[in-house]
This record gives sequence, structure tokens and C-alpha cells, in this order.
Amino acid sequence: MHALAAQLNATIQRDNPHVYEMLSNLAKLIYFPKEGILSQSAEAKAKAKKYNATIGIALENGQPMHLKVIQDTLSAYQPKDIYEYAPPAGKPELRAAWRKKMIEEQPSLANQSFSNPIVTNALTHGLSIVADLFADVGDSVIIPDKNWENYELTFSIRRGAEIVHYPLYNDNMKFNAAGLRDAILAQKEKGKAIVVLNFPNNPTGYTPGAEEGKEILAALKEGAEAGINIVAVTDDAYFGLFFEDSMQESLFANLCGLHPRVLPVKVDGATKEEYVWGFRVGFITFADPSSDLLSALEQKTMGVIRATISSGPHPSQTFVLHALNSPEFQAQKQEKFDIMKGRANRVKHILDSGKFDDAWGYYPFNSGYFMCLKLKTVDSETLRQHLLDQYGVGTIALGETDLRVAFSCIEENGIDELFDMIYCGVKDLEKAAIK
Repeated sequence: MHALAAQLNATIQRDNPHVYEMLSNLAKLIYFPKEGILSQSAEAKAKAKKYNATIGIALENGQPMHLKVIQDTLSAYQPKDIYEYAPPAGKPELRAAWRKKMIEEQPSLANQSFSNPIVTNALTHGLSIVADLFADVGDSVIIPDKNWENYELTFSIRRGAEIVHYPLYNDNMKFNAAGLRDAILAQKEKGKAIVVLNFPNNPTGYTPGAEEGKEILAALKEGAEAGINIVAVTDDAYFGLFFEDSMQESLFANLCGLHPRVLPVKVDGATKEEYVWGFRVGFITFADPSSDLLSALEQKTMGVIRATISSGPHPSQTFVLHALNSPEFQAQKQEKFDIMKGRANRVKHILDSGKFDDAWGYYPFNSGYFMCLKLKTVDSETLRQHLLDQYGVGTIALGETDLRVAFSCIEENGIDELFDMIYCGVKDLEKAAIK
């Protein structure tokens, strides 16, 4: 084991041995090189005033070399802010701006101890870092039965972890905190669990209410008190898109300091929140009372980044930073929020009209980009294909009965027609079945 890795491990073990026990074998071995190309280049950048012949970029006339055909489309930005490598942990100014945004939007974080957000190549990369740091073969990853399919690839296929499901909704169509608790307590023999909390939920668009949030925290705390080390991951991809009376903050803030056996990890990003999907800018943030432990986790995270993508793209980080610092940012974001809320409200209005009750029900939704129909009479995959072939309508089939509809990408004036077409598709299949 490298001495730097051993030193980071010793710090984590000293300040919270439970967190050390959560680390994967890879995480125990990983470190961020203090000596080598990056550190020597950083030293040269500060001291080499005559010639800096270290890092592998090209310079011309004192600035990064670039093609005019590219720079002409990016003339609002200085070459140094788009062409150079970004640091492995991300552009420092962006990390500071995102932390400030987190506290402004989640006041409960103001007095909590959490790391500076580390820039990831969007949320999938952030979740893969979580998997690399904490998931080994046979470890349990607890997610609801209605979930984003990429969790399977990220935690199970890549790292060999076992996926444990519990029903998202209880009999009252509220968040199933009892099911979550039972799934956690079932890991007592293993002594470890990775719990992924995704609100607003993909695919259902559901965010729990305040009381449900307390029940989730109680379930996690009960598991920790039973001796289970819990990596509590909040997948906050759609954070902020809360359209009704639900939790308005991420559970991350309330997870901070919940129990020494609970390590809160927040994965979020500009991807969905700021409508810049192709920019691939996300963040991963850890919480713990010990600043030394947080620093050690940051170093290990940087080691994973260095060993995989080296660093995230610099231009998109600069673009997001520019937006966050713009005086027009909040007003423009509110404008888009209102549009999204209008679409969600229109969907709920027509579904509550009773017009489609013979064909489907729907799972509670109050946030995010999506909602899910629960079909009563036809198979979801058969309907999905029929809608594509006969109506030119795209939806997502999940299991036998569930059909996900992304109202986020449908103009409000097209929502009525969309659901009318889905209904017609159901009726087509019902008639075909009778024949």
C-alpha cells in the first residue's frame, strides 16, 4: 500500500472508524499523488516565471493555443478559462459558488460540517465515485423498486454489489419508510449498507413530505443504532423542482450529524437543475464533523478522478460558473421553474378529471421531470411499441404495468393531446385483444 493511502486511512480510522469500515478495498488503496506531474506542474505554475515546461498543453503568445474557428464561437471567455486543464477536483471558483448556492437553497446546511463540493462529470460519474469508494462485491445497495436503471450498472455490474429493493410506496401511497427500515435492518449480519435516496424520484416524480422525511431519518438512525454502517447517498439530480407541499430541501442537511455510523454523501449538479444536460457538470459532497476526515475523503475522491477521467471539462465548468454569478440567473431560473410547474399541474389536472380512469391510475407525483401511469388493462411494453408505431409517441415502459411520461419535454399546450393519444393506444390494444 502506498504511504499516502495509508496516511489517509489512518486519518479516517482515527476520526471515525465506522467510516473506515465503509470503505471499499479500492478506496483503501486509492490516494491522490502529492508527487508527480500534477504537483510538480502546480509548483512550476507558481514559480516558473521564465519558462514553464511541465504540463502537457500548448501555449502561444502567453495564452493557451487555440483554433480561431473555435474561439470565435466562445469570444466572451478568456482562453485560460476554457482551454487549460481544470484541476481534478474542479475549478475552485465553481466549487465555492456551488457551496454558496447549496447553503442559500438549503438553509439547514448553514451550520453543518460538510466538504467543499468536488466537481464530477455529472451525476452518473458522481454515483460511480460513490460505488468505487464504498461498494465491494456482496455489499448491499438499498434502492426502491421504482428506480433509475443505471444504479444496477453502476453498483452491481461495475462493482459486484447486491441490489436490495423495497416498495417505494406504502398502502397509503406515501413513502414506504417501514420498508426502507426493514431493508436496512436485514443487513445487520453484513454490518454495512449503501442507501440511495433519490428525490424527486426518477421515474415517479415523487418527493416525500416533511413527516415522511422524519420517518426516513428515523429508519436510518435505527439501522445505525443496530450496528450497521450506512453510506447514505442523496441522489439530488432534480433538486429544487418541488411543485407542491413536499420537502423543499435535500435530506443531506438532516443526515449531517445524524449518527457516527451514517456517512452522508450528496450527489447533485447543474445538469438538471440548471438545464445544461450536455455540459456534464455535477458535484459530490461529504459530511462529517471532522475536517481532517473530510479532507481525506476528498483526497481519495480526487484519486479516483485522477485514475479515471483525470479531470472534468473546463469549458462547461466556466459556463456554469458564469451563470451562477450572473445577476439574471435567479430570475431566469424562476421562469423555467414556473414553466415546469405549469406542465406538472396540467398533467395532474387532466389525470384527475376522470376521463382516463378505466385505462390507468397514476402514482403520486409532486416534483421533478416525470410521472408514472399504472396501466389497468394492457402491458406497458406492448403499449409503448404501439404508441411509437401508430402515433409517433415515445414513452418508457417499466415492468408490466408502469409507463413513465416525461412531462418535462412536452409543451403545456401539447399535454392534453399526448394523454389522449396514450388513451387511444390503450383502447386500440383492448379491441385487438377482444378479437
